Amino acid sequence: MGDRHHDALSRLWPSYGIAVSDAPLDVVGLFGRSAPLVVEIGSGMGDATAAMAAADPARDYLAVEVHVPGIASLLGHIEARGLTNVRIARGDALDLLRQMLPPDRLDAVHVFFPDPWPKLKHHKRRIIQPPHVALLRSRLVPGAGVLHCATDWAPYAASMLSTLSADPGLVNTAPDYAPRPAHRAVTHFERRAARQGRDVFDLVFRRRAA
Repeated sequence: MGDRHHDALSRLWPSYGIAVSDAPLDVVGLFGRSAPLVVEIGSGMGDATAAMAAADPARDYLAVEVHVPGIASLLGHIEARGLTNVRIARGDALDLLRQMLPPDRLDAVHVFFPDPWPKLKHHKRRIIQPPHVALLRSRLVPGAGVLHCATDWAPYAASMLSTLSADPGLVNTAPDYAPRPAHRAVTHFERRAARQGRDVFDLVFRRRAA
């Protein structure tokens, strides 16, 4: 991690960052307002998260990341763009959802280009699997909250489609894969996939009404 990232982390983390814990999160206190909330699971280097938040000022974005260089990079984007609607949680996203956020709260959950864990013996580590999807879905606003996933790994895309379609509390907004929504900023992983000739798959599911 370079000096620029070290500087961003030391200066900006106290204002924009929290650690994942077992204490309920005061979202209004964290952002200083009451607004629809989007959770970004695995924000990477943060460029796409910052771009989406900048284009969507009416909603708040809580990015969840474990890698310190990515957290520092997103902090730099927050400062450079003057964003007031982005905060960062460091730690496990499932723990954050399970322990810090109540059910029926989130406007959206974004899972963009998660680790595909391609080896069969590692599939249990994938975030999009039935018990995890049930947790993600439970945190969405009934009848309105959206779970939006994207991947450039075709076998994982097929697995995601099967798993999400099997969840009784979710409904697909498309016949199968969704057209790429205009609001989803192009990520580093997507640009790399395009250079390598791989397709990108979007899956956009809405939580059914209670």
